[in-house]
Amino acid sequence: MDEERVNIAPPELIPMGDLLAYHAAKDAQRPALTFNDVTLRYGELDARANRRARQLASLGVAEADVVTLSAPNGFEFYETVFAIWKLGASPNIVSSKLPAAELHAIVELAKPKLIVGEPSAQIAGIAYLPTGSDPSDFSADPLPSKIAPRWKIMTSGGSTGRPKLIVDGRPGAYDPTTVAMNRELGATTLQPGPLYHNAPFVFSFPTLFTGGHVIEMGRFDPLRALELIERYKVTWVNMVPTMMSRIWKLPPEQRDAFDLSSLKTVWHMASVCPPWLKQAWIDWLGPDRIFEMYGGTEVMGMTVITGREWLEHKGSVGRVMPGSQMRILDEQGVECAPGEIGGIFFLPDGGRNSTYQYIGAKAGSSGEWETYGDLGYVDEDGWLYLADRRTDMIVSGGANIFPAEVEAALDQHPDVRSSIVIGLPDPDLGQRTYAIVQVDDEARERTDADALRAFLSERLSKYKIPRAFEFTSEYLRDDAGKARRSQLREQRMTGAS
Repeated sequence: MDEERVNIAPPELIPMGDLLAYHAAKDAQRPALTFNDVTLRYGELDARANRRARQLASLGVAEADVVTLSAPNGFEFYETVFAIWKLGASPNIVSSKLPAAELHAIVELAKPKLIVGEPSAQIAGIAYLPTGSDPSDFSADPLPSKIAPRWKIMTSGGSTGRPKLIVDGRPGAYDPTTVAMNRELGATTLQPGPLYHNAPFVFSFPTLFTGGHVIEMGRFDPLRALELIERYKVTWVNMVPTMMSRIWKLPPEQRDAFDLSSLKTVWHMASVCPPWLKQAWIDWLGPDRIFEMYGGTEVMGMTVITGREWLEHKGSVGRVMPGSQMRILDEQGVECAPGEIGGIFFLPDGGRNSTYQYIGAKAGSSGEWETYGDLGYVDEDGWLYLADRRTDMIVSGGANIFPAEVEAALDQHPDVRSSIVIGLPDPDLGQRTYAIVQVDDEARERTDADALRAFLSERLSKYKIPRAFEFTSEYLRDDAGKARRSQLREQRMTGAS
């Protein structure tokens, strides 16, 4: 095809690869992306993506291909994703720290034309481009317009140990005047999470689609997050409860030393937010700036709740949003009564599998209804309350114990940075509750298992208090708030045996 602009999208939609040029044509000097205190303008970022696209094309990438990207957060990540879209290809995003076996399993499913990543990401028989490769010898001129048939292919499987692909059903085109999630056109977004997770990816790139400014952190640090919000007058941010907890546990004189008046919207999602922590943030920033969403990469359905609504329905994650229906079903597929815990199931208006496709797995389902795997209940008015994932629930002595509830109580302790609660086999009880607790070395001298048991005895029923505690100074969750429970459980079962 000759290198000329081809309009192959409806008038209101623009190919994602063309969106940087669209905004650069209005103002090439408009800030697009800031990382490590360096800012790229829209014209610069588009030119870099054009060069990168030609570099990828020289290695065989063409329309409808898949490119597996295994790179850390940074300028190269963003320009490579836009380069992939410019070629009409689909980015398959993976962690740059994946073990070799897991990367091989993902690549076997994705069948990419090219892998971009660190030397450890090379796989025999597949074209490879190392991160850090200089594309400056390639032209920065515009490329023909192309639309990827699938705008992203994310990966999952950390909780089950079985990698799978989640293929988004939407093509690579976007209306640059469309905003959502209480974000205005031209928003300045703080991006604190790992881009290989879905939420950071789908919130950072639409900021650029709509002419906004992304402040990329690279890696989350609570004090720096507040500094960046003040310095760049950030208006919008998405966090996970782990980040919120790290910020809240800063000394008050540090936390309150920054001007956060520009910040209009704080979303949180990805894991259960303990009620005490959510209340603290509402008290700090006000209820009208706090929003929560429950959903998943598959977008089969979601719920949303505002801070003001939460004050009236404490502990809820909201009501189902337009675009899908929600039901709470028992193990026989019968709808649960209000207040009765069951599996949370959704059905999109377009029907089952209308929003995504799995490669390498099947969703849990009941007829046409599908589930993310979580348990919960609704009240009489349809407000949803989460219990836990069915696979994580601990059954000890016939009693159901939800790890999230125990973790929320543990995390209230001033010396606890984070916690993970798992169930280990027990010949008498079936399972015993085991807590892995992160504390600083300095705090370890004053906080032991007996201290935590005493603390929990004021907050939990006796049968929910862990039978054993393991202490560590290492982070238990990543910056997306995710933890590999199955891996943690397996390691401890292997050690015990």
